[in-house]
Amino acid sequence: MLEESESPCHYRRALEVVSSKWTVLVFYELEFGKKRYSDLKKRIEGVTQKMLTQTLRQLERDGLVVRYVYPTVPPTVEYELTPLGETLIEPMRVLHRWTDAHYDSVLKARSVFDQDNSSP
Repeated sequence: MLEESESPCHYRRALEVVSSKWTVLVFYELEFGKKRYSDLKKRIEGVTQKMLTQTLRQLERDGLVVRYVYPTVPPTVEYELTPLGETLIEPMRVLHRWTDAHYDSVLKARSVFDQDNSSP
């Protein structure tokens, strides 16, 4: 049951922060420390430069990631989770464990649903 100070709106806002697949993948990459932008780009398969930049900016805006710019030519840019961002690591690990344990069941349920709802 929701406490008086909580509302579905709070959960909706929290989901807005972490629901992007790119956000989750950035978190997995930053979990063990600071990473250069170029390393993130290489390690996150399928992310475009534009989407990675947007994701990192949003995470920085939300106070979950800090950006460091070093005066080199060209500038070196690194990202790191903030203490607030680090508080999301364990909930993301729980979701990862749930996915490992149950995703086959999800796929099976989808298959049954699709078979039951396919046109003759």
